[in-house]
Amino acid sequence: MADGLDWKLSQAFGDKPRPEDLTDADIVTALDFDSSGNFIASGDKGGRIRIYERVYDKQPALAGRKPLLPRPAAAGVEYRFLTEFQSHEPEFDYLKSLEIEEKINKVKFCKRMNGSLMMLSTNDKTIKLWKVSEKRLRNFTGLNLDGPAKAAPAPRMAAAGARAIKVPRVVPGDVVISAVPRRVFSNAHAYHINSISLNSDGESYISADDLRVNLWN
Repeated sequence: MADGLDWKLSQAFGDKPRPEDLTDADIVTALDFDSSGNFIASGDKGGRIRIYERVYDKQPALAGRKPLLPRPAAAGVEYRFLTEFQSHEPEFDYLKSLEIEEKINKVKFCKRMNGSLMMLSTNDKTIKLWKVSEKRLRNFTGLNLDGPAKAAPAPRMAAAGARAIKVPRVVPGDVVISAVPRRVFSNAHAYHINSISLNSDGESYISADDLRVNLWN
């Protein structure tokens, strides 16, 4: 091309199901890149959000570990699935006798302030602020109910005295991805929300329905 841009298909996400296996809930309705280009978020009609992370030779983690050297340009860009969570559920507006779909209309990454990902998602009526981060599980071992002591009768346990008491230990477990709603902005629009947009300062955003635009700070 004259301007030096030559777009080519690099990667396709998801499976290609048979027509009879395709459901409305699987239809993708929203997409967004984060500001670094390392993460992609997609929303679907089922109210779910999926996040994909960019693959490097030195793979970065969600908690802020940055890659030492990215792949050469010739190697292309590749993303892999990171996590999925349910953002919205179907609701019913009893005042208007109206069903509110869980379909994600928009998803937007917020400016990163720490090792976590922050994002906004909205269906027709409710906007949610999500925090997505790594969380290490903690397991407890050496409990007094573990092993033979669990089946021992009470008199026998009492006779053993202090020797039967064990101090539990905390053992680090697996690392999981956790998605937690930090704020819920509801009942702010009389009509269906069509779009949301973030300010470059990361401190405010706007949301729009058919007739009204709201500024949030």
